[in-house]
Amino acid sequence: MEAKLVVLLSLAIAIAIYLQWRLIQLILRPYTSSLRYLPGPTSHNWLLGNLTQVYQSSNWAEQYGDTLKYKGLFGSDVLFTADTRALHHILNNTAAYCRPELARLGISDFVGEGLLLAEGERHRQQRRIMNPAFGPAQIRELTDIFLRKATELTKVWSSSMAEHGEPARIDVLDGLSKMTLDVIGLAGFSYEFDSLNIHGRRNELNEAFNTVFGSGANGASLFRFLRLLFPPLKYLPVGGTKEVRNAHQIMRNIGMRLVREKKDMILNQGKAASLDEDARGKSNQRDLLTLLIKANMDPSIPKSQRLSDEDILAQVPTFLVAGHETTSNATAWALYALSIEPQMQTRLREECLALSTDYPSMDELNQLPFLDAVIRETLRLHPPLNNTLREAVTDDVIPLSKPCVDVRGRIHDHVKIDKGSMVQIPILAVNRSKAIWGEDALEFKPDRWGKVPDAAQKVPGTWGNMMSFLGGSRSCIGYRFSLVEMKALLFTLVRAFEFDLAVPKEDVVRQNASVQRPILLSAMDQGSQLPMLIRPYQRA
Repeated sequence: MEAKLVVLLSLAIAIAIYLQWRLIQLILRPYTSSLRYLPGPTSHNWLLGNLTQVYQSSNWAEQYGDTLKYKGLFGSDVLFTADTRALHHILNNTAAYCRPELARLGISDFVGEGLLLAEGERHRQQRRIMNPAFGPAQIRELTDIFLRKATELTKVWSSSMAEHGEPARIDVLDGLSKMTLDVIGLAGFSYEFDSLNIHGRRNELNEAFNTVFGSGANGASLFRFLRLLFPPLKYLPVGGTKEVRNAHQIMRNIGMRLVREKKDMILNQGKAASLDEDARGKSNQRDLLTLLIKANMDPSIPKSQRLSDEDILAQVPTFLVAGHETTSNATAWALYALSIEPQMQTRLREECLALSTDYPSMDELNQLPFLDAVIRETLRLHPPLNNTLREAVTDDVIPLSKPCVDVRGRIHDHVKIDKGSMVQIPILAVNRSKAIWGEDALEFKPDRWGKVPDAAQKVPGTWGNMMSFLGGSRSCIGYRFSLVEMKALLFTLVRAFEFDLAVPKEDVVRQNASVQRPILLSAMDQGSQLPMLIRPYQRA
């Protein structure tokens, strides 16, 4: 009995010392930070600092210069830099800058430990195996799926018009989200979600996905916050509601079944010549999961460098989230922009109608210059992610292309940063920077892509002289997939319909969430949506 009391007392003392140490750190950090003399906005909240302003921070660079600091949790200094040289240094130095626990806890319960959250050698290993599945040749093979599902979406919306009359008021974001989920099901796993309900069948995986990423997505948020502040708490399980736990198990069971089936199929592929036609068709599946497993089983890869079944399974929720959320929202923003610029909508429609086929190849889609410009301008003005965070895992010196002036009037051509400090990569701020794109940076002008400004050539993004897909070794692996899917969607939709906003354009704003969805100021309680008046386009 006394021994147990001694153990409990020792544990209580250890916890008290740890909490005291953390408290002292939090109190002293603002006075010892290497960033303390950088300019930046004033904080009026001791707990949250400027975090409530972060999603509206795209004008901070205009106020304080490209490099500044704002206050994070408990008054900690966060580096905010739109300096292209600094961003290049941070994004290409993954050994010194990693995804912080703050960001990991926000999504790890939903996407697991797949490519999005892997770090160091584990990330390089997963990326090396997965790269071939996202190359141009593979995306070319998937283009037909994009177009077929886009055509199914036009049928769903046409049915709504037949039922309710023309023009029909339709939440385009809802339809786009279902369509892109169907696409990633087929293109990712050869699995039919049937989110658009074309076949009218109940789908267990679809229901589980909606449970986890719908009502379950906000669960246990307080406990996640406490786990962030006090890391030992991460060893305590957080199960969420019974429905969410069951949904996770369903997703895991189906995912593991798909992995096993595809591994067996590949192992038996050598016998394809003696199989029937249906079996031969299955052995030639080109979905991303099959290609990933094939690449992982390649004899040229040492067994020690191959992914385990658990690593492969971890990519399934990553594919599901990254593969449909970003594309559906980006396409919704494209329709928003085209609805308030009807002459551009007409111009795009005429270009798309000039093709004599409803099912163009990827190469044909890529040869439509105005469609490409509309996609680029949409992703510049409306990137799916507003910003992302990195944490310095060591003391570092960040070089600047444009010197900054601190609050003491001293000029610096570099920034010193302490181990453990947070760095914000301001995707939206860079994409909308007037210093880079000119005084019309906030306007939707696809024709600007006819001549990209010299300043934009220095943006360290992996695509399109912008930060929408990030840059460096952690840039978005699926950017080609997303671009071609968006092109297939817009190509199909503008040929079939005319789009007008059903609400004043001022009513549509960006929702402050991980993915920047459209939401109505007049109906914030109803969640993300983009209502439009849609009518069939009548060809002359």
